[in-house]
Amino acid sequence: MTEISTVARLAEPLKFAYWVPNVSGGLVVSTIEQRTGWDFDYNKKLAQIAENSGFEYALTQTRYAASYGADKQHEATSFSLALLAATERLKVIAAVHPGMWHPGVLAKFIITADHISNGRAAVNIVSGWLKAEFENFGLEWLEHDERYVRTEEFIKVLRGLWTEQEYSQSGKYYNITDFTLNPAPVDVPGRAHPEIFFGGNSTAAQATAGRVADWYFSNGKDLEGFKENIAGVVAAAGETQRGTEGALSAPKFGLNGFVIARDSEKEARETLREIVAKAHKPAVQGFRDAVQEAGASTKDGKGMWADSSFEDLVQYNDGFKTQLIGTPEQIAERIVSYKKIGVNLFLTGYLHFQEEVAAFGQDILPIVRELEADLARKNGLELDLSGTPVAQQVAA
Repeated sequence: MTEISTVARLAEPLKFAYWVPNVSGGLVVSTIEQRTGWDFDYNKKLAQIAENSGFEYALTQTRYAASYGADKQHEATSFSLALLAATERLKVIAAVHPGMWHPGVLAKFIITADHISNGRAAVNIVSGWLKAEFENFGLEWLEHDERYVRTEEFIKVLRGLWTEQEYSQSGKYYNITDFTLNPAPVDVPGRAHPEIFFGGNSTAAQATAGRVADWYFSNGKDLEGFKENIAGVVAAAGETQRGTEGALSAPKFGLNGFVIARDSEKEARETLREIVAKAHKPAVQGFRDAVQEAGASTKDGKGMWADSSFEDLVQYNDGFKTQLIGTPEQIAERIVSYKKIGVNLFLTGYLHFQEEVAAFGQDILPIVRELEADLARKNGLELDLSGTPVAQQVAA
């Protein structure tokens, strides 16, 4: 029998998400051609392609001062709401920063988005690393671990206001007194409230995710690196006794990966080499200086980007590290190898989003499902595809 991590869910099919390219320049900081647009019309069509290609989620990026070598970026929550209104099944995750939002205001916004979309709104809570963005707005900048203290309180406020009447919470950063939000979020079977995603590689981030998040997101990682992240989150979750007998279900795990699927592995590797060869070096180096300072600010030096090379940062969330590069068969096998250690969702990026998201659904996803079904059967289980988007579409 295959050795499986205790957090692997072999009967549950993997979920797939894509980065919403609401930022100019695409997802690699390179002059290589990227047939990807940051405007709404492009993204509206992309969202519709994605939901018809088996994708369940889209994640809208947040930055206020456009970065990564880009010069334009749309705001995440409003863009997410527009995408929800333009789709029927896709769940859209809006990334937000504590310190720039009050959690009560965000909770109300997401409830409204949830009703507009019939229960498809979600959030990704980003503790923040870009110091200048906060300071230039005149906002308080907190040191690394303290940002996670605030984030944990922020997430607790969201969950409390979404699930309780006359909710109260007393904390260092937020004090809520007998507050009720009506209407409540949409009652979706199997969902206690709009899903809360949260990411970070540091020890503090893993502990926060283990205590309060529904989903833990990570930058790109190799198998051993992500095993370590999963272990940190699971340990924190166990300490709080969350899980099947606790107040919260056990956290699930999402991993970033940049997909380069070609007819041969050689062609895919050549594309990667071209991306890196044509990197916008000043932009990548500036980003590297900023983020590695942020990663090094953690007590144990394990923050995001702390060990990222120049090549890694050409895709600014370390997407090359996950190695979803090769033929459709090779990529599918790589994806399922991550499932074996506990990954539940892949957050994917592409050079040419519309064409390659459609190709992923047509060429890679069917192979993934076959491999998942085989893996489940080898472990005495059956893969349950009844809740997947494609199955829902066929049933409709």
